Amino acid sequence: MIALQLMRTQFPKLEKVVIEPFILQSQLYSSVKDRTQVDRDLESMKKDKVLRVFKLNTGQDDHAIMFMDDYLRQMAFAVKRSRSKDQDGTEVFEWFERYVIHSKLEVSIDQCELCSLLSLGGDVTDKHITSLINAGLLTRQLIDPNMYWFSIPSIGPVLKGLTQGRKEILSLLNRKKYKEMLLSSLEKTRLRFSPLDVRFHIRDLIGSGHIKTVQTPTGLLVRISKD
Repeated sequence: MIALQLMRTQFPKLEKVVIEPFILQSQLYSSVKDRTQVDRDLESMKKDKVLRVFKLNTGQDDHAIMFMDDYLRQMAFAVKRSRSKDQDGTEVFEWFERYVIHSKLEVSIDQCELCSLLSLGGDVTDKHITSLINAGLLTRQLIDPNMYWFSIPSIGPVLKGLTQGRKEILSLLNRKKYKEMLLSSLEKTRLRFSPLDVRFHIRDLIGSGHIKTVQTPTGLLVRISKD
């Protein structure tokens, strides 16, 4: 919890994107060495509705963690924007928050269960599901069109930056003679393709095993991990 709260306060200030702070599961692994304990604690906090975990659409096994209060704020912003565009079917947002979010804590939900929970609010139509997708609250799984991922509204540009920032840092290290550089130098690098800061990416890359840190007399080195 301390690691989560620290990373939440250090979440980079982003321009042009309105998004509440989130933490990558890989970042937690970089600061808390016992992965089993991390997974156990996350499961417990999920059940207590302190936070939500989201599967990210990055082509990798990435998960984002968002405190429930932050997620509800993010959701409220998305709902407000959707309502300003389309007045029809917006009652589904209230049903979604009341009957779905607090009872379905996993990262995904199937069509049958989604409709069943939403129907506690009223008669569910395809338009209602479309409204949730358009607002960025759900994304349809490609493998199984009857399954949906819960998603964080407005995260699209940030996910693009996440993927590109990873590539940029790894490419930078790979161009170095020994595929390493001082952490202090790397932290001063300005990324060209990601709105997220270098520290955000370094934590992610350490936790996902792409890079590691090594203590040397000159300071902490960041090095590409050998496969």
